[in-house]
Amino acid sequence: MVVTVLLRASSQKTTRGHIVKTVLSSTLNCVVTCLLFTLTTTTFAQTDYVLPRTEYGHPDLQGVWNFASHTPVQRAERYGNREYLSAEENEENRLQSIAAFEARAESHFDGVGGYNSFWYERAAIGYDLRTSLITYPANGRLPNLVEGAYLQSGGVGSDIPGERPVRFVVGGIRKDGPEDRGLSERCIVGFNAGPPFMPSSYNNNVQIIQHRDHVVIMTEMIHDARIVPLSAGPELHDNIRLWSGDSRGYWDGETLVVETRNFNGMTQSFLSSSYGDSYDKKLTERLTRVDPLTIEYEFTLDDPGTFTDQIAVMVPMTQVDGLLYEYACHEGNYGMANLLRGARREELDASQ
Repeated sequence: MVVTVLLRASSQKTTRGHIVKTVLSSTLNCVVTCLLFTLTTTTFAQTDYVLPRTEYGHPDLQGVWNFASHTPVQRAERYGNREYLSAEENEENRLQSIAAFEARAESHFDGVGGYNSFWYERAAIGYDLRTSLITYPANGRLPNLVEGAYLQSGGVGSDIPGERPVRFVVGGIRKDGPEDRGLSERCIVGFNAGPPFMPSSYNNNVQIIQHRDHVVIMTEMIHDARIVPLSAGPELHDNIRLWSGDSRGYWDGETLVVETRNFNGMTQSFLSSSYGDSYDKKLTERLTRVDPLTIEYEFTLDDPGTFTDQIAVMVPMTQVDGLLYEYACHEGNYGMANLLRGARREELDASQ
């Protein structure tokens, strides 16, 4: 009971769906987090967790879950194959990360720049001392690229010149038209809406709704609902391609397995990188509820057109006491019209 109260107190949500930041100092926050980890581990080690089930007999994964994380996607090379940090190393890395982020936010971009750290989710609700979210390859880093793999980078700040189609999610290559902007600017694919789910700047929340024959996985970002059939059926023809692929699910014991194929090739293979085009990608997600407050979300990415090996990732999801509210991308996306209008004005001024 104590553990539940502490966790929920740290995860209250606003009506806009953002997790309210704790007012604890960084030192006290670390102490509370470590206490939560210890209490949670002890509590569940001493009791036999009874997995709740839906009226259809399936493991109950329903609710709103947060997948924010302070653990880097790739392991720093200095750690080699080392999987875990000490608590002291973790706190040191956390403070260095905050300082570096603030320095970037305060630097002068060629433009308006991005948010400062007030708007970002800088740590997970749970406690994770791993050195990387990537669990395979063993070095915790992305495998080598295949020869000729697609490469295109984006980011906040100046446009990075390139050619259409734009497959990255943030930034753009120019401002001739909406097709020159990143996928999240066009409100097509959110930068953490998946699939797969990867922790990002904010809105790291997902709601799971279950029925006998379907599971609905609805993300806060872009307000996207992925409807996953659990019954066997014919696969889509290879010529039918979708932004989020074609997902089919089944139960493997207590684990929900979702396999997704038929991506349209208009997104990057691994959204936390600059690589690939997703056309040959096969994604396998596994969701396992391991205690009242936690789902272990794991995925394996196979993309022979981009990487020379598989990629496996594990992201803990923590249940939160709150609801998802509709995410209106760019408030009707007037930002896109204004961005293009501003570019035309700059061109007009330059011609006079």
